[in-house]
Amino acid sequence: MHAPLALRSKIEAVTKVRLKPRWWIAVVAAAAVAMAAYFARDPLSRWFGGAPAVSLIPVSGNIEAHQAVLGFKTVQSRIVELPFDEGQWVEAGTLIARLDDSDYRQQLAVNEAALDMQNRQLDAAEKNLAAAQQTVSYDAADLEFREAEYKRADFLLQKGSGTVEARDQTYAAWQQAVAAHRRDQALENAAQRQVELAQASIRNAAETLKLSQIILGYTVLRAPFSGVIQVRQAELGEIMVPGTPVVTLADLDHVWLRAYINETDISKIRYGETATVTTDTYPGKTYKGRISFISGNAEFTPKSVETHAERVTLVYRIRIDIYNPSHELVPGMPADATIEALPAGEPQNAPPWTPNPAPTPRNAAPAAASDAASSGLSVTPAAPSHDSGQAPTAPASAPPSGQ
Repeated sequence: MHAPLALRSKIEAVTKVRLKPRWWIAVVAAAAVAMAAYFARDPLSRWFGGAPAVSLIPVSGNIEAHQAVLGFKTVQSRIVELPFDEGQWVEAGTLIARLDDSDYRQQLAVNEAALDMQNRQLDAAEKNLAAAQQTVSYDAADLEFREAEYKRADFLLQKGSGTVEARDQTYAAWQQAVAAHRRDQALENAAQRQVELAQASIRNAAETLKLSQIILGYTVLRAPFSGVIQVRQAELGEIMVPGTPVVTLADLDHVWLRAYINETDISKIRYGETATVTTDTYPGKTYKGRISFISGNAEFTPKSVETHAERVTLVYRIRIDIYNPSHELVPGMPADATIEALPAGEPQNAPPWTPNPAPTPRNAAPAAASDAASSGLSVTPAAPSHDSGQAPTAPASAPPSGQ
């Protein structure tokens, strides 16, 4: 009897222990759910004191510069001066080439003589006008006298002391004076028109002279901006025709990186977003840039450009402007850039990237624009346009695919 009772009391004790409420289990489960939600919203790096993880998009390409092909405008002659060679730096306004201008100077002398002749013709026309005006004044006085004589003769005839013949003679003289006055007034008007014509001829001769001076200025080719001569297409003594390239000038102060970004990453970048550019030539050194162009058309991966994900065949061409005051970056140099990946719909938070102004000697040339107009400068963009769709040719030192 006692054994069953003892066994039953043990079973009841165990049952009571199992039936106690486990409230701490619910608390632990709720904390686990909250921590999971927090980790899903914010990375673990915040728990360890670091900044949130940033996703970077790597791109690769080649450095390019703003280029201009310089040539002579309007004139055709032989090159007599070509002081610079490839690779030399020139400041804005520097003489690049000069043509033989002997025939244009002769034309200038002819136009100067024509202007002098027109001035002399104006002087003669003005003297003729003055003489015609004096004649008209004389005719006016004579007309007044002849009219008075006629009236006197007519009055005497009416009083019976004059003759018909005397009256008729004075009347005829009066009418002759009227006709002479009208004739000389017409001559005065013609002389006035001759003066106006001579003045117009002087204006025409002056403009023709100015045009010949401008054309003479076209025989001198000057640099429109500071830069380095990349290519010299002409040689001393060559006969140049209008528009023929003479040199290609590159602006090394402001270069840009032509790169291609995968189609899957195009939504993660923005116009004006900053980028960090690096090169193998200067390891450890970075250059600041900004995205200034994103192509609106997708294209297949260019054969000459390496991308980081070859499995994506469609890419978009982008352009990253780089301030290069030290001229360390040169056209054709391979370079890499990293761009912060932005979530879709999120604008660029960083302030707009503004490079420091170029050094004054290389950027300030107040007479460069006027020199370009008066020096026969013909400028043609040489670098492929950012919307041309052409891919650059990769140099031999480009990294192998997949790196």
